[in-house]
Amino acid sequence: MDAAEFRRRGKEMVDFVADYQENIEHRRVYPDVEPGYLRSMIPSEAPLEPESYEDVLRDVDRVIMPGVTHWLSPHFYAYYANSTSFPSILADLLSSGIGTIGFTWAANPACSELETVMLDWLGKMLQLPEDFLSETQGQGGGVIQGTASEATLMALLSARLKTVKCVQESDPQRSEADIISKLIAYTSEEAHSSVEKASIIGGVVIRMVPTDEHFSVRAETLEKMVAEDKATGFIPFFFCATLGTTPCCAFDKIDELGPICNAENIWMHIDAAYAGCAFICPEFRPLLNGVEFADSFSINPNKFLLVGFDCSAMWVKKSADLTRAFQMDPEYLKHEHQGSGLVKDYMHWVIPLGRRFRSLKLWFVFRMYGLSGLQAFIRKHVELAKTFEILVRDDNNFEICAEVVMGLVCFRLKGSDELNKALLKQITRTGKIHLVPCTLRGRFVLRFVVCGRTTELRHIQEAWKHITELSSKLLQNLFDHEGKEN
Repeated sequence: MDAAEFRRRGKEMVDFVADYQENIEHRRVYPDVEPGYLRSMIPSEAPLEPESYEDVLRDVDRVIMPGVTHWLSPHFYAYYANSTSFPSILADLLSSGIGTIGFTWAANPACSELETVMLDWLGKMLQLPEDFLSETQGQGGGVIQGTASEATLMALLSARLKTVKCVQESDPQRSEADIISKLIAYTSEEAHSSVEKASIIGGVVIRMVPTDEHFSVRAETLEKMVAEDKATGFIPFFFCATLGTTPCCAFDKIDELGPICNAENIWMHIDAAYAGCAFICPEFRPLLNGVEFADSFSINPNKFLLVGFDCSAMWVKKSADLTRAFQMDPEYLKHEHQGSGLVKDYMHWVIPLGRRFRSLKLWFVFRMYGLSGLQAFIRKHVELAKTFEILVRDDNNFEICAEVVMGLVCFRLKGSDELNKALLKQITRTGKIHLVPCTLRGRFVLRFVVCGRTTELRHIQEAWKHITELSSKLLQNLFDHEGKEN
């Protein structure tokens, strides 16, 4: 493919994507395929000779689309979704076209510097303390990680090294292995599974902290656990607070927890992957009060800020704590400007060496939507979730299972877990809408999260109508079955 054909095919692909997104609501949101469906549809080996672009594109429709779960569909309510936008897609195209791999400033100055500025822009939108911004005289700054999972892992590994060095300063004879064997981390019992995975990778023990009636971690609970562990010889070193848990969008009380972590020299990382995006709205910003006590903080603009995956924004109060843990300087990566206060070599801030030009997505989206446009997007989706909550509350067959703060509604049919599992199975089988479950206090609960860029009120109403029709049939069948038994 030469430049001339690329121009022509590129325009065709833009039309293809635009048509796909314009008509996505007419597609079955969840695919009707069985595991292994794709292998029999394509050859067992790569072609020896080149094939035409037309053949490839035909196979997108024939092979790929039947197996796609349509995350951008207004009928997708399963996960905290990928809320991409056309400006973000264009920025990704530009990133691919430039083809840079920005591991150091010298590898691509624009890639490094735009990332620094965009993280400051976003930090200001969130009203983060100046300690987290690069433009101030502080020691902090921001970086784009691939995912919130990576941000949590980076924070945990940095905290581990910092604690080991601290212990060895007072006890030089103590080995690193011995210290690590005594380290203990904490997170909410409602935290994302990636936090526990980070502890496994980091080779440290982690304890799940029980939550209150609102599924929030409180100060007294953590304080008691820390005291117990210290009394038995453990070294508490890391706490991952969650603002907007995956199961029910609950919020740990970081304004209470932060002072405890600071007093005990425990690194506090805040995972606000989904909900943190909404803190750009003044009405939600109080949920971030206490961030001044944190050592690190992360959100995912790809979840709720119209930026395509992958893009996880992470800020640290002391960047040296992060870079010290991952600093590698082989001769082929050195350059004359390293160490300058104006230069950030982001390869020291992340696990991979190679990095895409992801800050272009933030730059395009922030400029083309503006802060007011992003705020309007978030508020609209919170309003739609509140509408769905009202529909659930008005139906005596259903119940709300957790407070609705943002775009997530946790609900269930009144009755057994088996009944709710049967309802979800029917929802999945029909493929009209897509939901996933969670477990709250041992009960099977359905999650309904509004994230799609094109979701409107009518989609919410249609979804509820579909759910109630399926549930009515289930309840009628249950009534008929119980009648026969009696």
